[in-house]
Amino acid sequence: MVRTFIAIDLTPEVRERMRGPQGALAGCRARLTVVKPDAIHITLKFLGEIDEKTCERVKEALSTIRFEPFEITLGGVKGNPPSFPRVIWSGVRDAGGCGRLFALVEEALLPLGVPKEKRGYTPHATLARVKRFDPSLLPPLESLASEEFGSCPVRCIKLKKSTLTPTGPVYEDIMEVRCA
Repeated sequence: MVRTFIAIDLTPEVRERMRGPQGALAGCRARLTVVKPDAIHITLKFLGEIDEKTCERVKEALSTIRFEPFEITLGGVKGNPPSFPRVIWSGVRDAGGCGRLFALVEEALLPLGVPKEKRGYTPHATLARVKRFDPSLLPPLESLASEEFGSCPVRCIKLKKSTLTPTGPVYEDIMEVRCA
């Protein structure tokens, strides 16, 4: 069994700019697990544990996806839920590109029995997870609400393997699907 998800990778420059807000949040009394900058991505679909046969079928299904390249801009640090955050993330502006790509992934995987997401899709890049909330987290979050990290092109999506370790997840690319 392999733990998998489908994602958009960000450029190293955008990921590096996300270190600043992560450092600003470190001064609060909340207990946070910060995502390593080289692991920050935009998840399109989390598949969870799948066997090798299913993984091969997922790869076949993803290889049928065709999309045009588009640009994304990351910025605006938020907590979800806002008054008692469990996840700290950066928003994405993309003129609907991630949403269209998400819909293509959902449709490609439906014949494999992968259920569609019931909640709405909001593209985002997770910066930290809140393990223990403290109100001291809210002022730095407010100060980061308009922080900008830059733009990057989306020219491919990746099927990734996630291995959970004591120091955080380790991601490996299984497959890449390039734009048309």
